[in-house]
Amino acid sequence: MSLLAINRFGGEAVYSQIARQLEDEIQRFYQPGSYLPSEALLAQRFGVNRHTLRRAIEELMQSGLVERNHGKGTRVLDAPIDYTLGQNTRFTELLEAEGMTAVTRILRKLQIPARDGVAKRLGLHENTPVAWLETLRLVDDRPYCVISHFLPLQRFPELLESYAGGSLHDFILSNYQISLRRVESLVTATLPLGDDAGLLHMPQHQAVLRVKSVNVDVNTGVPLEYALTRFRADRIQLRICP
Repeated sequence: MSLLAINRFGGEAVYSQIARQLEDEIQRFYQPGSYLPSEALLAQRFGVNRHTLRRAIEELMQSGLVERNHGKGTRVLDAPIDYTLGQNTRFTELLEAEGMTAVTRILRKLQIPARDGVAKRLGLHENTPVAWLETLRLVDDRPYCVISHFLPLQRFPELLESYAGGSLHDFILSNYQISLRRVESLVTATLPLGDDAGLLHMPQHQAVLRVKSVNVDVNTGVPLEYALTRFRADRIQLRICP
C-alpha cells in the first residue's frame, strides 16, 4: 500500500487526507468483514497522533465504510443493502434470496391499548386492545433494524402466545389465512430514540431511517398492521416501488 504524503500546510485537514487514503485502500484491497491495522500502527504509518487517526476513522464510520468492534478493531463493512419497499416486500425472503442469513429476534410481546397514531392508522377506537411486538432484525448476525408491530388482538387471538420468530406475515398467513399488503410507507430521517442505538450497535448521534407502514388485508382492504421500522441508515438503501 502506498505511503500518503500528508500536506500539513494545505487547506484540507490532516485527518481528512488520511480518511481519503484509507477509503481508497478499503475499496481496492479489503474485503467486507476484514479489519484495518490497529490505530497505533496506522498512526505510526501516517506520522500522526492517535487523536488525529481516530478522527480519520470516525470519518470512515460516518460514511458507512467501517465500524469499531470493541476489543477487535476497525471492521470493514459491506455495501448498503438495496431493500425494496413494495406492496408485498418480505424482509426474510428478500434477503435470503440474496444469499444472506436473516434472523428475527423478539425483544418484547405485550398487550396494550391502542392510542393516538396507532388507533388512527388501524381504524380502531381508542383503548382497543392491540398486540405490540418489538423485533430486532439481523442480517448475517449484524443488526439492521428494529420494528414495532401493532395489530388488533380481536383479529389475531393468541398471536402473542404463538408467534416465536421468523416472518410475521408468513406466520399470519399460515395461522389466520390472512395475507397482508403494504399500502403506505412514510420515510423520515431521525436520531435514534430509547434503546434503539444500543440495539443497532450504532452511535447515538448517527441517523436512522424511520419507516411508518400500514398493511391491509388483501381481500377486504381493512388495516391490520401498523409497523414502525428504524433502519441503520448506513446499512440500507431503500428502493420505493408501487
